Amino acid sequence: MAYQELIKNFEKIRTYMIDFYVYGFKSRQDFDQKSLRSYDNERRRIESYLKDYMQFTQSEEGKNVFLSIDSRHTTQNPLYQAFLAKSFTDIDITLHFYLLDILYDPEQCYTLNEIIDQIDQDHLSCFVDPLMIDKATVRKKLKEYTQLGLIVSEKTGKQLSYHRADTLDLSSCHDAICFFAQMGMVGVIGNYLMHQLSVQDSIFTFKHYYIAHALDSEILYQLLCAIQEKREVRIHHKQHQKNILWDLIPLKIFVSTQNGRQYLFAYHKHYHRISSYRMDYMDHVTLLEPSSQFDKKRELLSSLQKHMWGVRCSSHNIHLEHVEFQIYFSDYEEFIYQRLVREKRIGEVERLDKNTAVFRADVFDTNEMIPWIRTFICRIKQLDFSNRTVENQFRADLKAMYELYDIGGDA
Repeated sequence: MAYQELIKNFEKIRTYMIDFYVYGFKSRQDFDQKSLRSYDNERRRIESYLKDYMQFTQSEEGKNVFLSIDSRHTTQNPLYQAFLAKSFTDIDITLHFYLLDILYDPEQCYTLNEIIDQIDQDHLSCFVDPLMIDKATVRKKLKEYTQLGLIVSEKTGKQLSYHRADTLDLSSCHDAICFFAQMGMVGVIGNYLMHQLSVQDSIFTFKHYYIAHALDSEILYQLLCAIQEKREVRIHHKQHQKNILWDLIPLKIFVSTQNGRQYLFAYHKHYHRISSYRMDYMDHVTLLEPSSQFDKKRELLSSLQKHMWGVRCSSHNIHLEHVEFQIYFSDYEEFIYQRLVREKRIGEVERLDKNTAVFRADVFDTNEMIPWIRTFICRIKQLDFSNRTVENQFRADLKAMYELYDIGGDA
């Protein structure tokens, strides 16, 4: 089959982009889904979207391609380009333009039969060999556009009449749209609006710019709908070529401020516990029936959040670990204390004197805090973890670092 730029199945291209371009640990030889010709077709398709952001490294295993993006010069998330290339049928695209042409004036209403008559007389009659469109297809497309808010349906006697929805003037809020497109959880919507307004540049740049979440937009949308409607979901997850199903009650979406990764917190009906699930591991989401347990499990999650530093929690065997450490800062380093207060999350900060403060927290997993605590190395005066295994490992790592740099020290 000839190479085409348009995408028929977005999940297929999403998996490919994550494995080969975002994670960057696979090469052409690792592609085992189909033939290598399929790999080349997918590569050319993605290059048409991302050619300005692609780099590669050469190793003994082969050529590895990855994305390289400088947030100082990038004002739009390039991964959203894939959403603009979804394939469509001839009838879909033809009928789209026919309907919007007929319903161009929001003040003018037409019934289904009147719309079909105009299609036959004003559009299809212009072609020698026209594309035939039946009444059921037109009705289905009108219903779809009504649900999307593009068209408004009104009852006129026993018939429905249709008119185009009013166009919102978004010209005065393009900065807000640009910000939402970059930072919003479903920023692809803002990206679409930017194209609608022909916005090319943005006044915003970001020091920590996470873009990979864009590929999870469809899954995120389904989960947000399920949470809003308090529905159960079935998560389809592929692991080691095996399809795994999770029946869950989705409760909240969490986004990491350190890496931009998105997590779903949900109640697992089989294991009877609340856990976190990485969204980039999900292949597909199916919405099920509303859950009578949603409110109760949501309250339980809120109570667990009081002791969650990251995404680790325990809803059936609550065992908390105490973390406490003191830091020292000079007279001119008040910003260190302010940073401790700003980043304490669920912990408490007590100022002991002008140059000393202590941090305390009771958490589910001390390991989650270690990367943050390491940023205060050389200021820590005293350390006390109830989880001695983690504390001993932390001290051993410090000692190894001292030996590596031959600087001495007492961990």
